Amino acid sequence: MASLSVRKLDEETLSRLRIRAATHGVSMEEEARRILKEAVSAPERLGDLAVRIFGVKGGVDLPLPERMPHEPVDLAE
Repeated sequence: MASLSVRKLDEETLSRLRIRAATHGVSMEEEARRILKEAVSAPERLGDLAVRIFGVKGGVDLPLPERMPHEPVDLAE
């Protein structure tokens, strides 16, 4: 597995990373890995989001209104 060194982080960023890692109960290194992975992941597709929110069996069946037959339109004129 590859390694990455990040230099010249300002103290505020480092402090916020430390707090965020502690909040999630992981090391700063693990928190940085999670942040990077999320940042470069493919965006979620709309369909996947709908399934996650509403479930596989989500939605309702709506009755369609009955249609009356009609004569075709004469386009010759």
